[in-house]
Amino acid sequence: MSALLRRTKKRPEDRVVTLVGKPGCHLCDDARIVVRAVCEETGASWVEKDITRDEALYKEYWEQIPVVLVDGEQHTFWRVDPGRLRKALGA
Repeated sequence: MSALLRRTKKRPEDRVVTLVGKPGCHLCDDARIVVRAVCEETGASWVEKDITRDEALYKEYWEQIPVVLVDGEQHTFWRVDPGRLRKALGA
């Protein structure tokens, strides 16, 4: 079977979740709680990026924060559903 057809499923602990937000954002605070809990539960790692410190992120996401990326791809914005994030991580 071709390597292109044979995809290996990433384990949750091999995934990286990125929370894009800014200080003083109550939705970002809510999203942080969900992201932290799901990542601790699944073993995925997570990082947080501040749009006020990154012009490219600001231009791309300023209307959508908080934004959650899974392995660099946009997963959701505004509200984070823990079940949907677990599923995206393969848990």
